[in-house]
Amino acid sequence: MKVLKLSAQGLPQSWISLEEAVLHYAADEVRWEMGAEVAVFHGGHNAVTGRQSIITVNSIIGTKGVPNINPFELRPTLTNAKLFARDRCLCGYCGHQFHEDELTREHILPMAQNGRDIWMNVVTACRSCNHRKGNRTPEQANMPLLYAPYVPSLWEDFILRNRRILADQMEFLMSHLPKTSRLHA
Repeated sequence: MKVLKLSAQGLPQSWISLEEAVLHYAADEVRWEMGAEVAVFHGGHNAVTGRQSIITVNSIIGTKGVPNINPFELRPTLTNAKLFARDRCLCGYCGHQFHEDELTREHILPMAQNGRDIWMNVVTACRSCNHRKGNRTPEQANMPLLYAPYVPSLWEDFILRNRRILADQMEFLMSHLPKTSRLHA
């Protein structure tokens, strides 16, 4: 289970472990919290009062300090898992849905024709369509694209990079997605 760490202003910073979240609580760096309580940690006993320290961790925390992510400079890393999730495991050429094991990263402008390995030049393709297209453009192969590629927003990237998002975390992230996002259900 991961905790969604936000800046004090509410911008996603990272997915962190429960242990990392406890460190933020213990260092008094949590400015605010929301979502469900996901864990309770019991610490040592105060020598003077005899009271045991208890830290309750919420699924979403806003931390003090200056954000280390500028949303305007964000360039989300491109991985096959995030690409397949962005494209909902749909082949960009035949339109069928496949299991991730049957999919490939397909370069619209092939690398052999000086295409780049960037979000705007890749789509998800089944192995059959990728092989059929080969080192040609969609036009050269007479295989029109069924959808356009796009660079995920900061909010989309946080959804794409974590497969086990809690319902309250997903609700928070989804509420910030661009209206044009393919991640809307």
